[in-house]
Amino acid sequence: MHAQSAVFWKQCRPEAQNMNASCWEVPVLSSETNGTSNWRPPPCSGTPADMPQLPTFTTAAKVRVIITFILCAVSTFCNLAVLWAASVHKRKSHVRVLIVNLTAADLLVTFIVMPVDAVWNITVQWLAGDLACRVLMFLKLQAMYSCVFVTVVISLDRQSAILHPLAVSMAPRRNRLMLTAAWTMSALFSIPQMFIFHNVTITYPANFTQCTTRGSFVTHGQETAYNMFTFCCLFLLPLSIMITCYTRIFIYISKKMAHHTLSPSEPHLRCSINNIPKARMRTLKMSIVIVSCFIVCWTPYYLLGLWYWFFPDDLEGKISHSLTHILFIFGLFNACLDPVIYGLFTIRFRRGLQGCGSGSTRKEAEHSVMAKS
Repeated sequence: MHAQSAVFWKQCRPEAQNMNASCWEVPVLSSETNGTSNWRPPPCSGTPADMPQLPTFTTAAKVRVIITFILCAVSTFCNLAVLWAASVHKRKSHVRVLIVNLTAADLLVTFIVMPVDAVWNITVQWLAGDLACRVLMFLKLQAMYSCVFVTVVISLDRQSAILHPLAVSMAPRRNRLMLTAAWTMSALFSIPQMFIFHNVTITYPANFTQCTTRGSFVTHGQETAYNMFTFCCLFLLPLSIMITCYTRIFIYISKKMAHHTLSPSEPHLRCSINNIPKARMRTLKMSIVIVSCFIVCWTPYYLLGLWYWFFPDDLEGKISHSLTHILFIFGLFNACLDPVIYGLFTIRFRRGLQGCGSGSTRKEAEHSVMAKS
């Protein structure tokens, strides 16, 4: 569901300044839109002064395309580096499996969402045909869902690892089930995209084709219901689960620290101050940073989407398209941050990359401390 940031073009006189001033507002879905703004052609009457202006490749869109391609290149390098580092391990920890799945989801965003967004901004209209319209809108939403759902699985795994450390032997099987559910749900929840998106072509003022949802909803209520369902599944519900997991972890660690303060004679062994293994704490910190980056990167864009759905009149004239471009690019930046975070919190990850450059063997590759978590 990327939030609905429509590009508006109007058939109205220059002095008309609002939606009610004898003016048809026609949202043409910009390339980041996975949502469902109705797109309708303007009436074919009027003088040349009344002629609507078709969308163009603006300066803001050009900057967006350049930055998107840069992010695509950086994300590709970083995420493929993580996959390489994971592939040279002899021991396969269940945490590493989670990171590999998150990396795969990030690569979906890198190879589908980013290129489609950039190319669509360049062409302005949709030139790939109706089948590509349906399939790519399905894949775009699936990529977004998979990133979010795998992040939720990581949060649930960390909660179990901290709150129920004795059940660590069950973690691999439990995570496999959760990951299977995450990828399956991401595909199922994206299927409606193939039915509500389709090509629409107008002939006035010129031939113009767009991949949109015009005519897919009978009422505005149906459109809003679908948008809210997608918003809840893609952002609100996952965010609630993540916050719940880390709140429980924080409470548990606080109690452990209080108990440690009261019992200073307990052996430290390989544990941190709160009696939790250091390797597990390192993994916990990494997952918290991953979740925090997701929240920081995508929350502004989703809030803008909510504003558009419920108060479109207030949005018009107050939010520039440049800001929409910035917020969407900021969201895409999340796909680049995940592998960087993994590298920062995995001590020997950098050694593995250095070994790759110097032609070293597998023995010089990463042996992450997370193998013990």
